[in-house]
Amino acid sequence: MRLFAAILLPEEVRRALARLAGGLPGARWSPEENYHLTLRFIGEVDRGFAEDLAEALSHVDGEEFELAVGSLGSFGGARPRAVWAGVARSEALAALRRRVESALVRAGLPPEERKFTPHVTLARTAGARPAAVAAWLADHGAFHLPAFPVRGFSLMSSRLGGEAPVYQEEIRYPFGEEAFAP
Repeated sequence: MRLFAAILLPEEVRRALARLAGGLPGARWSPEENYHLTLRFIGEVDRGFAEDLAEALSHVDGEEFELAVGSLGSFGGARPRAVWAGVARSEALAALRRRVESALVRAGLPPEERKFTPHVTLARTAGARPAAVAAWLADHGAFHLPAFPVRGFSLMSSRLGGEAPVYQEEIRYPFGEEAFAP
């Protein structure tokens, strides 16, 4: 199974982000229900290791904090491959990310080598012209949303295929409460 740890976004945040979709020829927009903030991509693991990782994540503690979507950008430099909504700097988010990473490494996952860049992927842009991506970002540059509460995180599975991956919440880890399968 293919897994990742993520913060799921409130419906009103997902709806506001979905209103950005469009106006960029060649972009493949992510479905609204797929919007999330990845804390750690885990990848393909067998069921036994998945259970070990899920157990390790159940020991990650935290307290409610707020996040705000405060920027738009792209990955890929001169050949953008994705556009995203960025999250305003948050020490609480960085601390949660460190605790998640530590728990997963202690459970046997290799350390993440990529820098953590908190974002919500809005679209894949491999089919879009770089100038069009730059123009779209310039047109939407002032985008931001009010802060929303983060009350925990989730272990998600991902099935590839079709137009977009299908994500399923496997286990929810609410802060200060027992983890559960929704």
